[in-house]
Amino acid sequence: MKNFSIAIVALLFILAVSSVFVIYEGQRGIVFQFSKIKRDSATGEMKVFEPGLQFKIPFIESVRKLDARIQTLDEAPDRFVTSEKKDLMVDSFVKWRIVDFSTYYLRTSGSVDNARALLKQKVNNGLRTEFGNRTIKEIVSGDRDAIMQKALESAESSREDLGIEVVDVRIKAINLPTEVSNSIYDRMRAERTAVAKEHRSQGQEQSEIIRATIDAKVTVMLAEAQKNAFTLRGEGDALAAKIYADTYGKDAEFYRFYRSLEAYENSFNSKNDIMVVKPDSEFFNYLKDGTKAKQK
Repeated sequence: MKNFSIAIVALLFILAVSSVFVIYEGQRGIVFQFSKIKRDSATGEMKVFEPGLQFKIPFIESVRKLDARIQTLDEAPDRFVTSEKKDLMVDSFVKWRIVDFSTYYLRTSGSVDNARALLKQKVNNGLRTEFGNRTIKEIVSGDRDAIMQKALESAESSREDLGIEVVDVRIKAINLPTEVSNSIYDRMRAERTAVAKEHRSQGQEQSEIIRATIDAKVTVMLAEAQKNAFTLRGEGDALAAKIYADTYGKDAEFYRFYRSLEAYENSFNSKNDIMVVKPDSEFFNYLKDGTKAKQK
């Protein structure tokens, strides 16, 4: 009897625990009865449980909790076409939250992935329309805010269709597709390379002109300097010759004697020198006795 009482108490405790569930702040709950959505008996609509302590029938009813907080849809950039038929890669994100949990669950089966896919399609349709009505220049020059506002307005239909409120739509970046960007960069690189080559060739040409001009000036300066040097050297030689002539003209005999001594010195500079000269040659006039030399 005691064991039976314990079993009854344990069973009642399990039933009590199973019948209670908690919905936390930022969540909403949907109760199912044998896999069917529990509806309000008065209105027949799906019953959504607010945050707090709630009750359900154990083993018969189950609870599905949904996130009621603001969520972010931020996926890979999408390709859009402008009015000029130019492709753009647009990176955007969407802030959204569930406002009609009944509609949300019926449209998405409570799957966040399904909700994101449907919401992304709606937002992209709005963005595609706005980009398709504008040129690249208009988009870049300042129409981004208007595009985001229009996309937000076009996404308002998701409240009725999906039970979702789109809080904000933001465009993070607008870029050209990779293949177009690479083509533009290659063309810009080729243009800059051509300009650099042109500047380099012009600089080389100017360098050659300057170098040729300097070389010509240096050649002229060297020629003038050499001319002046030859002129000064000639004038110096002429002046020296005049001085020698004036000096030696004062005593011609001494001049001849001095030149003979120089000739003797140069002739007998080495012991190996050999000269074949007649003894009575004029070369030896100043080596003979003084009387004979004087008479001659």
